[in-house]
Amino acid sequence: MEYIVSARKYRPMTFDTVVGQQALTTTLKNAVKSGKLAHAYLFCGPRGVGKTTCARIFAKAINCQNPTPEGEACGECESCQAFNEQRSLNIFELDAASNNSVEHIKTLMEQTRIPPQVGLYKVFIIDEVHMLSTQAFNAFLKTLEEPPAHVIFILATTEKHKILPTILSRCQIYDFERMTVQNTIDHLKRVAEKEGIQYEEQALAVIAEKADGGMRDALSIFDQAASFCQGNITYQKVIEDLNVLDAENYFRMVELAVQNKVADMMVLLNGIIDKGFDGGLLIQGLARHVRNVLMAKDAQTLPLLEVSEQQRQRYQQQAQQTPTPFLYQALRLMNQCDINYRQSSNKRLLVELTLIEVAQITQPDDSAKPGSGRKPRRLKNLFKLLTAQPTAAQPTAARQQKPAAQPEVKSAPQVAAAARNTGTPTAAGTPTAAGAPTTAGAGTPAKPLSLKGITSSWSNLRRQTQPSKMNILPGTPGAQQATGNEQQQFKQEELELQWMSMCNRMPQRLSGIAARMKNMNPVITQLPMVEVIVPNEIIRDEVEAIKGSIVKTLQMYLHNSAISLTLKVAEQAPHEKMLTRREQFELLAQQNTSVEKLREAFDLELA
Repeated sequence: MEYIVSARKYRPMTFDTVVGQQALTTTLKNAVKSGKLAHAYLFCGPRGVGKTTCARIFAKAINCQNPTPEGEACGECESCQAFNEQRSLNIFELDAASNNSVEHIKTLMEQTRIPPQVGLYKVFIIDEVHMLSTQAFNAFLKTLEEPPAHVIFILATTEKHKILPTILSRCQIYDFERMTVQNTIDHLKRVAEKEGIQYEEQALAVIAEKADGGMRDALSIFDQAASFCQGNITYQKVIEDLNVLDAENYFRMVELAVQNKVADMMVLLNGIIDKGFDGGLLIQGLARHVRNVLMAKDAQTLPLLEVSEQQRQRYQQQAQQTPTPFLYQALRLMNQCDINYRQSSNKRLLVELTLIEVAQITQPDDSAKPGSGRKPRRLKNLFKLLTAQPTAAQPTAARQQKPAAQPEVKSAPQVAAAARNTGTPTAAGTPTAAGAPTTAGAGTPAKPLSLKGITSSWSNLRRQTQPSKMNILPGTPGAQQATGNEQQQFKQEELELQWMSMCNRMPQRLSGIAARMKNMNPVITQLPMVEVIVPNEIIRDEVEAIKGSIVKTLQMYLHNSAISLTLKVAEQAPHEKMLTRREQFELLAQQNTSVEKLREAFDLELA
């Protein structure tokens, strides 16, 4: 017995058996029932969604001598029998991919002049019509616009944008939809039951996702899996046959990233690559997985998941355990990795760095002591979380970072977060002490400000700055009048915030020193005494020139007239002298006399 593939064996023969195109099939059936038929139709959409199949069913129903009240072909009249036996003289199929010249179109136009022998219409189905040449399209225009009364054209294409607008304007256009995963799974179930094949629904879901919206592709993959599994389609056998990465790896990867287990993630990545999977495909699949977890967080977006019901429940469970800021940041990082993957010369390293950054998202920042007047910019401890108690391996300076009586020195992201939480006014885009916009760091997810909070903060800022309208200028009288005799206490984060705001308000002529001051870190030594570490003597002299206005500005905005400012030059590491080649040789000869003896023995000279 001849074997017929499922895509041909189970090809729909009526409108009711077409899967996933209910709106289009209803429109076509109503046109058949009412007899209001256009002279040209254009069926467009992705591959394998039923364009040619619907064209054949429609052509059969048009010529049926006894159509049903629903607009379907009866399947028993002479016209239907001739069509089923592929001997109909009224229905012609033309492959435009191989018949795309002007001569082929002229031959087609000559055939349109002959009226049908049986039935009412001659139907010409032109598949892949976008393959026609421009000259063939132009030769086809007149006939397509005013064909004989007994002629109907049905054009099918996967690339509608390649068809001339003059052709599109002469046709009724029907856009076919991609098959949803659930529709594909339901159809595969019916086929498996008819074939007597056992299956796991999760395995059919993998086939449906692999088909990417094409029913023909899904049936072809189904035949392949059925042959490999010998009549029992299981999930493990399907992913092995199709070389698909198990979705369990994605769930595990997200769990490890949330727990900051970078070492386990690297081991898992190595195992995946050893199985022959490409790192870029892993990133793409993980990005789709994270997107699905994000969609599963809200009941409104849950229908956007094109997965089986079992997988949908898994996504909902992980969505409850995963913070939303983590998902946003992870999507951004993986999207950037996908963009850079092709240009990268070390692709595996790029994937590893991306996964390390993803694992850092929920990890708190490591504390570090500022040096040389700048805030630290260091990587987090990736493979082992820091404990609360200092260990012997940690430097003594780190354990004695600051006295207990001093206020806590916070990093720029913490300052920005504190400003948002306490309602401290900050202008949009105000840089932090590191010179970057006030956004949360990679390890601390930022809580987004509401519109009401932003409006309130901006209003507070205007109320604070309105009375003086002060710019940072030497000897500004407004600053002297605004300080008064206030002795209000202030915190380290408030000092840093006002320092940055002051730098942003400095006039254009002081833009150079303002940019340098943004990288300095004012510290409360003993309230209200403030100390600033500057990199060198030159910058100290520049800051000293406007020190008076700086102090008065801080006194006014921090409401403490006793504030004083001390400038301290950072300790510079001694520079090592760069030795010439001769000096290097002489130093080496002093340290090891054998070198000089060797030179004399061979009578060598230094070039």
